[in-house]
Amino acid sequence: MPARLIETGQALQRVPVDSITLDILENALKNARFEMDAVLFRTAMSPGIREQHDEFPLIANRDGKMIVGQFGSFIHGFVDAYDGTIEDGDVFLTTDPYSCRGAISHANDWLVLLPVFKDGRLIAWGAMFGHMTDIGGKVPGSLPTDARQIYEEGIVVPPVKIYRRGELQDELLKVILHNCRLPHWNRSDFNAIVAACRTAGRRCVELSRRFGDDVFYSAMEDLLDRNRRAMHALIQQSIPERKQTFEDYICDDGMGMGPYRIACTMWREGEKVIFDFAGTDPQSVGSINFYLNEEMFKMFCGVFMIMVFDPQIMFNDGFYDLMEVRIPAGSLLKPRHPAALSCRTHALGRIFDVISGLLGQGNPDFLCAAGFSDSPHLMYSGYDRNGEWFQLFQIGFGGIPGKPFGDGADGHSLWPNFTNVPNEFLEAYFPLRIETYETIADSGGAGRHRGGNALRVAYRFLEPGEISIHDDRWLTYPWGVNGGAPGRRSRKVLQRVDGSHEILPSKCDRIRVQEHDLLLFETWGGGGWGDPLAREPELVARDVRRGLLTREGADAYGVVLADDGHVDAAATTALRAARTASRPPAGVFARGGSLDELKARCLLETGLPPPLPPSAPRMPRPPRTS
Repeated sequence: MPARLIETGQALQRVPVDSITLDILENALKNARFEMDAVLFRTAMSPGIREQHDEFPLIANRDGKMIVGQFGSFIHGFVDAYDGTIEDGDVFLTTDPYSCRGAISHANDWLVLLPVFKDGRLIAWGAMFGHMTDIGGKVPGSLPTDARQIYEEGIVVPPVKIYRRGELQDELLKVILHNCRLPHWNRSDFNAIVAACRTAGRRCVELSRRFGDDVFYSAMEDLLDRNRRAMHALIQQSIPERKQTFEDYICDDGMGMGPYRIACTMWREGEKVIFDFAGTDPQSVGSINFYLNEEMFKMFCGVFMIMVFDPQIMFNDGFYDLMEVRIPAGSLLKPRHPAALSCRTHALGRIFDVISGLLGQGNPDFLCAAGFSDSPHLMYSGYDRNGEWFQLFQIGFGGIPGKPFGDGADGHSLWPNFTNVPNEFLEAYFPLRIETYETIADSGGAGRHRGGNALRVAYRFLEPGEISIHDDRWLTYPWGVNGGAPGRRSRKVLQRVDGSHEILPSKCDRIRVQEHDLLLFETWGGGGWGDPLAREPELVARDVRRGLLTREGADAYGVVLADDGHVDAAATTALRAARTASRPPAGVFARGGSLDELKARCLLETGLPPPLPPSAPRMPRPPRTS
């Protein structure tokens, strides 16, 4: 049964709010959301949160609808699943995706929810989740590629009151931290998340006290209504009634099987747009399953549409009733308990490519290429020469896709608010040295707007230990669009101190490394947008000067460079004319070949054997009930 709200005050009333007051409250709430980030970054300990900003905050209205934030509301699934009371002073914690309808999608994400009360009435919610570097489980980092059940991935916390009426449940927290390899990091990160949520709560109470409870409540409703009107217009303008289908693939599951298909069909019925994931492959035996929360997917789509069609719109949860998301139970995106979920990042990233492929088909001029394809991870752990445990979790960056209005960024994160961990920080706190940190020339797909280049990072390990790698796009290419070429695929090579080297799978755990071994960590490039022969020749020459393209790479654009690096205009015009006359018409999508062709070329091109067709997992028995 859903949670029971305990209130003592009178019901809030909807009242008119003038436009100036609405703007003040909107910007005040935005500021409070960014203040949550500032509090967290200055008090957390783990590099993943403090340096890379792997966290997602929100401020929601009393009904749990996000007003400001980044990832959509986490609250609806929690309220529906929590069998208990919500009272003033309570703070809730959960790390279990199955207990909150996928509001978080693996157990490393610790979700804190704080109901904001004023004068006995619930007026808002502050909530945030952050990725914990370790939560126990079978491998350091708690992201085992070969896990078959969520129980192998670390401690899983159902929705609990971690603060009850303002009092910390310390014994419960001790039990949770006792199951983690880095309890001091987890405690600090947890306290920082709670402090960020309390900051949101204080700001909401201050605003409500300043403008009045009914005005504060009504302004939130007005902001939701305004977003709904704007999204309604966007949907009517950009989503056709005819069905459009797109599919993409997770290359493998880390257990030798793949690729796994993610398929989605989109169409509009009246004012509502439907997304149907029928055709998506069954859940994996391994841990690449992604428990996709329907409301989170709606936010993904909404943000994509807003950024492409009208970036001035403030995104919030107001438009959710204009979208319907259908995900088959038992599929890769709606796995049945207790399927493993720890490595869901690959499917999470691929969802953005699927959204791009879907929403752009109706109007290819607004279509983006592929490149939001993954969020590569590196873990490195062991004991140093002083007997102290060290453990690194780092998120890598790839190439951002070419887009209708410009080139993709080189070596940038899938998540817009993420940052890289400075190399000086890594070398100061972990026994390694960064010997190379550079973009890979020619790795972004050629196009009128070039795909962003991949990153090459060379890690020199200074202590024996173990590494784990999580990546994808090693078999399939990040596709190009409207005549653009695909981006380059990812690759990982371990050069041993004895002179030997080995090509590592994109997903692997417990790879032993010795002192002075070198890992070349190469990510994927973004796909190109538009005809490469339409790119301004001077831009190609500039990219060559900057090391983003080689002189050989300029040939993909039909650009001839003189010995001094400047464009040979006559030769370029002649070469482009000859190629335009001889080439076949370009399709909308350039995938680099069919799956069968990619698998046939796999060993030759990647050094890795092709994955085997996925085997259907055995459906688990229904969970026990007490």
